[in-house]
Order: sequence, then C-alpha cells, then structure tokens
Amino acid sequence: MRKVFFGIMAVTGVMVAFFNESCHETAPVTIADDSAKMIKRGEYLVLAIGCDDCHSPKKMGSHGPEIVPELRFSGYPASRPLAVWDTNTAKSWALMSQDLTACVGPWGVSFAGNITSDATGIGNWTEQQFIKCLREGKWKGLDSARPLLPPMPWQNLAKLTDEDLGSIYRYLRTTRPVQNTVPAWMPPGTFMK
Repeated sequence: MRKVFFGIMAVTGVMVAFFNESCHETAPVTIADDSAKMIKRGEYLVLAIGCDDCHSPKKMGSHGPEIVPELRFSGYPASRPLAVWDTNTAKSWALMSQDLTACVGPWGVSFAGNITSDATGIGNWTEQQFIKCLREGKWKGLDSARPLLPPMPWQNLAKLTDEDLGSIYRYLRTTRPVQNTVPAWMPPGTFMK
C-alpha cells in the first residue's frame, strides 16, 4: 500500500513539474520573506553544507568526534594551545587540528571563526557584511579586509543565492551566543612553538 501511495505521489510530482515547464513563463521560485521559513531554510543549509565540521569544537566520543553542544559554532577555542607540528611538512601540506577548527599550511595558520550570535561571533554583523564575506571571501565582510583563508570554502558558498545566504545569516543569528574571540590568523613564519 505504501509503495502504491509513494508511486502515485512520484507520478503526480513529475506531472506537476512537466505542466509547470510547459507553461509560457514560470515565476522564479523564491523564499517567502517569512522569518520563520527563512530561519528554517538557513538551518537546513547550515546542516547540509557542513558548517559544524569546522566551526564547532568537538571531543572524541565512542563514535569518533562529537560536537560539544555548548560550544556549537564558536570556532577555535581561544584558550586552547596549538599542538606542535612539523613546520617543513606544513610548507607543502595542510594539517588540521583533531577537531578541524584550526588548519596550518603554506598560508600560515587559520582558525575557524566564531559564527554564533555573540558579539565575538557574527552578532554585530549586518546581513550585507555576512553576504559579502561569503560572496567575495572578505574577512568580516569588510572591503579592506584580508581574504578568507583555507580551508574555508567561500568560493563554493559564493554560488548560493542572496536569499540562501540571508537564510543562513538569519539562522545563525538565532543560535546560542558563545563568547569566544578566535585567535588571529598567523602568517607563515610566525608559528607558535
């Protein structure tokens, strides 16, 4: 019975899609300017894109790395010392911290930013700054700022629509604020020992 129901639903979906394509002109699909819908869409995008992978500190659990819920989206913990690494290897390889919140490579050391709603995160950013940050790869969305550094995949995120980026921004603004001033980027040759 369930197979028949889902089969009917699939055929109906194909017919609706075909009908819409055969019309003279279809309106572009846009997200309604309804905050709840945009926040829900933003949550979906954040989960699908994998922002937690780098921006959320983790601890080792029985099934591998697990997000520390009270630190979710807070970036590299400011109080955590960097582990020692082979500086020669870092000249030609990218090395990541165990929880993926820090990365060292030929560009120096980059730290995953705090993207919580706290002022030390994106709490005082405008939506336009957020979109510029991800669309143009500008740190804090500022024109005169340095570029975002690896492994931040801003070039891929730049392909999202302004509506999608706005939805992500609105969702992140609803997250639990975590006060954490992430360390500044360390250029090559300034590695901590």
